Amino acid sequence: MTVIQEPVPPAAALDQPYEYARTELAEPDWRRFPGWRDVTAAQWRDPQWQRVHCVRNVKQLRALLGDLLDERFYEDLVADQHEMATMSMLVPPQMLNTMAPSAGTDPAKVTEAFYADPIRRYMIPVRSDRDPVWPSHPHSERDSLHEAEMWVVEGLTHRYPTKVLAELISTCPQYCGHCTRMDLVGNSTEQVQKHKLELKPVDRQDAMIGYLQRTPGVRDVVVSGGDVANVPWPQLESFLMRLMDIETVRDIRLATKALAALPQHWLQPKVTEGLQRVALTAQARGVNLAIHTHVNHAQSVTPLVAEAARTALQVGVRDVRNQGVLMRGVNATPAQLLDLCFALQGEANILPYYFYMCDMIPNAEHWRVSVREAQELQHAIMGYLPGYATPRIVCDVPYVGKRWVHQLADYDRERGISYWTKNYRTGIEHEDPEALQRKYPYYDPIQTLPEAGQQWWREQPRG
Repeated sequence: MTVIQEPVPPAAALDQPYEYARTELAEPDWRRFPGWRDVTAAQWRDPQWQRVHCVRNVKQLRALLGDLLDERFYEDLVADQHEMATMSMLVPPQMLNTMAPSAGTDPAKVTEAFYADPIRRYMIPVRSDRDPVWPSHPHSERDSLHEAEMWVVEGLTHRYPTKVLAELISTCPQYCGHCTRMDLVGNSTEQVQKHKLELKPVDRQDAMIGYLQRTPGVRDVVVSGGDVANVPWPQLESFLMRLMDIETVRDIRLATKALAALPQHWLQPKVTEGLQRVALTAQARGVNLAIHTHVNHAQSVTPLVAEAARTALQVGVRDVRNQGVLMRGVNATPAQLLDLCFALQGEANILPYYFYMCDMIPNAEHWRVSVREAQELQHAIMGYLPGYATPRIVCDVPYVGKRWVHQLADYDRERGISYWTKNYRTGIEHEDPEALQRKYPYYDPIQTLPEAGQQWWREQPRG
């Protein structure tokens, strides 16, 4: 007997949890802001103009936006800088221009759009953003990942057996409120007196190269800071060429949020020509050269960002990858995360790679999500993107390192404590016989816990 099946509707007609619709990239019109009304396209593409016109304080923000923002927003921002901010204010025009791009000119609507804007939430945090009860977790720390404890020379963190992090500089072209290196990076704030790198750059780089020459087990170097976009190009190129002279170094990753926040830097001829020299040398020596950027919301992905990424690929960089940070109010829903990944992968040739859970730094609880929420997000985004472009959501566990969010060994959901194991020793644990048997704790934001769990934390001694 022949069974006639009813026609199956096309996939696009099915009711899916997420509906993909291609969105072409667009550069928001910066002239909508009173302070940039006369800025030309040539000025906008000029990296020096971008750097000079960064917004560094409330006075400059007011001069740019004027009456487009209600006074209450400026007062809210001042309060945060006095009471909570762990990072000083530094926002390039490129990044500020992606905030509230369609808000219009009605001050009431612009103000509400700014309060709600996902990029504003982490680049220009205000006092009312912060959690009123638990702004910091009791286990938060300035250097939450203990990277400085693992310095083998100043600025060189040897945390993983075959990988190191080289912090060449302690400044960025922009300062994100959630910066995991808030202990070192940027200017001091009223809350945080920053530590300083003491060696001269040339001496610090010499020490790094010397350590890597003596340590053939290291094959992978993340060159970071701060942001490598703030390292003068001749100095950065020289350091990269010296790295490639070390035969055991096989992977080099350049960490720069500036690809998204200041793409003009990566499009200037002196940089693209220098990057091509480095890339060709890497290819000749069989070294994998990649750029890792940091984009947290689809609004940040504009034509200039796509142009910068594609230019890097055209001159020979093997991959441009994104390492975002998972943050409530920014990208912590399936739609927000998928919109971002499709913008990166489909429109800018940037590979979605990692999304880190926001680290346990002070005053960051309003951004952080629980491990359970991160696991649910990982599940929700599966199956929509190509497998190679489906990002891994990871928890960077203190003294352990990056772990996929489903790799925990145990999880007390009521108290929000997850436990993790590891399979290698960090540089400070060679004499610790229990390092590979110990379970290491990580803590969910307290406001995400059931009432019984919140009550347990309220009863714990603080300080």
